[in-house]
Amino acid sequence: MHLDGLTLYGLVAVVLMLLFYALEERATIFVLLFAISCVLASIYGFLQGAWPFGMVEAVWSIVALRRWWLRRLAEKKP
Repeated sequence: MHLDGLTLYGLVAVVLMLLFYALEERATIFVLLFAISCVLASIYGFLQGAWPFGMVEAVWSIVALRRWWLRRLAEKKP
């Protein structure tokens, strides 16, 4: 197996997604970091030519950003 730069980038993006998803309950920042890692995975999908993967990850990033925003607002309420 050849591990080129794009493959390594994709591996890191997906590992970060998994890590931050597992840590989401600990702090709101992990939800935001999960969303960012979804964006990174989406970019990987498009760069690799797997546009369905890129689209799904883009949607996941929007869903995660919304969850982060709602959790952040809930934390600010008295």
